[in-house]
Amino acid sequence: MSDIFLAVDWGTTNRRAFLIENGAVVSTERDATGILAVPPGGFAAEIAALRVRYGAVPMILAGMVGSNRGWIDAGYVGCPAGLEALAAAAKTPIHGVHVIPGVSRIDDHRADVMRGEEVQLLGAVASGMAPHDALLCQPGTHCKWATMQDGAITDFVTAMTGELFALLKGHALIGSAMAGEVANDTVFAQGVADAADDDLLARLFGVRPASLLGLRNDPDAASYVSGLLIGSDCRARLRHGGRDVFLLADPVLGGLYATAISANGGTAMLVDSHAAFVAGIVRLWELMR
Repeated sequence: MSDIFLAVDWGTTNRRAFLIENGAVVSTERDATGILAVPPGGFAAEIAALRVRYGAVPMILAGMVGSNRGWIDAGYVGCPAGLEALAAAAKTPIHGVHVIPGVSRIDDHRADVMRGEEVQLLGAVASGMAPHDALLCQPGTHCKWATMQDGAITDFVTAMTGELFALLKGHALIGSAMAGEVANDTVFAQGVADAADDDLLARLFGVRPASLLGLRNDPDAASYVSGLLIGSDCRARLRHGGRDVFLLADPVLGGLYATAISANGGTAMLVDSHAAFVAGIVRLWELMR
């Protein structure tokens, strides 16, 4: 008999479904039906619609669907967290549908949470895409930096790098100068270099006078601001010495982070984030069935 199930990476604004048979993806689809697009009480109907398309197969759901804004609050597993702990703590809101918990870390100084990224992180190390002891980075709206030891997440930190860029572009005084596209060019590299003075707030305001006084072309402002933010993010993680960083990112965003990591003394290795998610979810399925 074939071993088949549906894995859904269900985020805030997007959703990606993977039909997996005998450990391999046989079909996938992505849509904009994130949790914010589902009306109150509408998740059961969404599950029914998925079953119409894919058949009455078991499902494993990861991501914001398991948050207090989603279908069911699946809670968090505290660090250190491995795939076994996630599988053991999964919730089953209806028969044949399992929701994976997130991961949390807390001490006297700082608390943090992730939901959805843990499957990719643990899948990357479980499949050998990254070592069991490594520093992993997932760039994005909320960039995650995770310390892995013995194949488990032992610590992590979240930086609001992508969200801050979007807020500055859409609402800040300097936003009108940020209309250009971000490019991995000399302007971006200058932003990364300028982040080294640890004066991010003043550097950001400096985009305004640079525009008014003709010191920088406005089409380059977005690249410069991106360099400042990503450079600050990478500098904070690597200030105690450069090291290998395994990047779970698409080539474009991964390229920007690779430039900033290199400028801060590290070495970046790109990991296929979709393949890492599949590897993690397949292992979870093996542990749960």
